[in-house]
Amino acid sequence: MAQTAGSKSQAADFETAIAECGFGLFNVYIMFCAMPCLSAMVFSASAMSYVMPSAECELKLSLLDKGIMNAVTYAGMIISAIPWGFVADTMGRRLVLIIGGWIDGLCVLCAALSQNSTQLMVFKFFDGFIVCGPFAVVVSYLAEFHGKKHRPFIMLFIGLSVALGALILTIVAYLLLPEHFYFNVGPLHFHTWQIFLAITAVPTLASGFLHIFLPESPRFLMSQGNYRGALNSLQRIYAMNKRKSRDSYPITTLTDATPEREATDAPSGERALRERFARAKRKFAEGLRQLKPMFSSPYLALSGRIYSLHFCQVMCVNSVRLWLPQIFATMQTLEVHGIRDRSMCAILDHNSHRGAAKSLKQECDIHQRPETFVNNIIVASIALAGFLLFFPILRIRGIVNHILKICLFICTFLVGGLYFSNTQLSTLLVASLYLTIMGVCASTIIGMCVVVFPTLMRTMVLLLIMTFGRLGSVVGNLLLPMFIQMTCWAPFLWLTALMTIAFVMSLFLKVDFQQPLN
Repeated sequence: MAQTAGSKSQAADFETAIAECGFGLFNVYIMFCAMPCLSAMVFSASAMSYVMPSAECELKLSLLDKGIMNAVTYAGMIISAIPWGFVADTMGRRLVLIIGGWIDGLCVLCAALSQNSTQLMVFKFFDGFIVCGPFAVVVSYLAEFHGKKHRPFIMLFIGLSVALGALILTIVAYLLLPEHFYFNVGPLHFHTWQIFLAITAVPTLASGFLHIFLPESPRFLMSQGNYRGALNSLQRIYAMNKRKSRDSYPITTLTDATPEREATDAPSGERALRERFARAKRKFAEGLRQLKPMFSSPYLALSGRIYSLHFCQVMCVNSVRLWLPQIFATMQTLEVHGIRDRSMCAILDHNSHRGAAKSLKQECDIHQRPETFVNNIIVASIALAGFLLFFPILRIRGIVNHILKICLFICTFLVGGLYFSNTQLSTLLVASLYLTIMGVCASTIIGMCVVVFPTLMRTMVLLLIMTFGRLGSVVGNLLLPMFIQMTCWAPFLWLTALMTIAFVMSLFLKVDFQQPLN
C-alpha cells in the first residue's frame, strides 16, 4: 500500500478510484485529443497511395518504386515498435504523445519538401518510424483513463477514429489533388501533391499540441510509485467531470495490489531519470523471460497460426487497399483517352513499363480528375458504415465464434473476383466489400488474442501481431509489382492463394470470445 494522505483517508485501488471520476467532459476531451493521433497513422500509411498517380512522372517512379513507396512507411513502423514501448514505459505516455507528434509532423513536412524519390522514401521511412510510437501509446493512454465500465468501448472508438481518418484523407485528396498548383521557392519546386503531403502533417502536429493540456496517465504514475502524482491526475479528472472542486474527490489514498515500485514523491532531475531507465531495463529483461511460455505448449502452435494468418491477411488487404487509388486513377485515364478496354489486364498493363511509359512522358504535371477520388471516398464510407454495422453483431456469441472463418471464406472469392471486374462500378463494389469485411477480420484477430493469451503475454503478443501485419504490408507491396510484370492474372492468383491460406488456418482456431480472461 502506498499512501498520499493521512491515516484517516479513504483508500481505494485504481479501478475504484477511476470509477469515482465518472464519465464526462474530461473523457470527451481526451478522446477528442486522441482522434488526430489515430488519424495520423492512417495518413502516414496511406497518403502515398494518393500521391503516386500525380507524382509518378515527376519522380520517375517505376512499378517497383511504387511498391517501395507504399512499403517504406511500414518498414519504419516495424523497426521502431519495441524501442517505442521501452521509451513509453520509461518516460511516460504523455511525453511520447507530445514529442512524438511534433517530431513526426516535422518528418512529414520534410517529406513534402522532397525533390526526388530517394528523399521522399527516406522521410516517409522516418515518418513510419516515429508515428508508430504515439499511435501505440495513445491506445494505452485512452484505456488508462477509463474504468472497466467504459473501457470496452474504447476499442470501438479507436476503430471508428481510424475509419474516419481514412475517409477524411480521401476527401482531402478529392478537394486538393485535382487542382493545379506549381511554384518555386529558391531551388525548390513544389506541386499540388507536395501541398497535399504537407497537409497530412496537421493531425500529428495537432495531437502533439493538444496533449500538452492533458495530465499523465494515473495508472502509469502508480506503476512508477508516484501515487501523489496519480492522485493529482485523478482529482483533475473528477473536478472536470463532476464540476466540483478537486478537494471534494472522495479518494485520498491510493493502493496497488501488485505495486511495481515503492511509493515515492514525484521524482525529478537526473537521479529520477536514472531510476526510470534502470527500472525500464529490469522490466525489459522480465519481458524477455515472459516470452518463454510462448515457445511452449499450448501457446507456441496457437501463436504461430495467428501470426501466420495475420501476416497473410494483412499482406493481401494492404496490397489491394494501397494500390486501389492507382487502379481508379488508371481507369479514369483510360476513360479520358477513349480506351474502352478497362479490364484489370488493361489497367495493370497501363501501369507496367509496357503501357505507362508512353502516356506518362507526354506531361509530368499530372492532375487527377475529381471523379477519380469519388470512388475512394465511397470505399472509405462503406468501410466506416460496415464497421458500425458489424460491431453489434460481434457481441452475439453464436456468431462471433465463427465470424473469422466466414469472413475469410467470403473474402477469398472477393479478392479473386477483382480479376473479372471490367467497370468502375464492379471494381468499386467488390473492393468496398472486401476491405470492409477484412477490417472486421483484423478486429476479430485482436479480440481473439485478448481472450486467448494470459495477461503476462498479452501485450507482447499484440505487439508481435502488429509487427507481423506490418511485415506483411512491406512484403506484399514489394512482391505485387513483380507479379504484375509477369502476367495480368498472376497477382490475383497470388492474392487468392494468400486468402486461402488464411482461411485454412482459421479453421484450426477454436475460440470462445466470451470466456473469462486469464
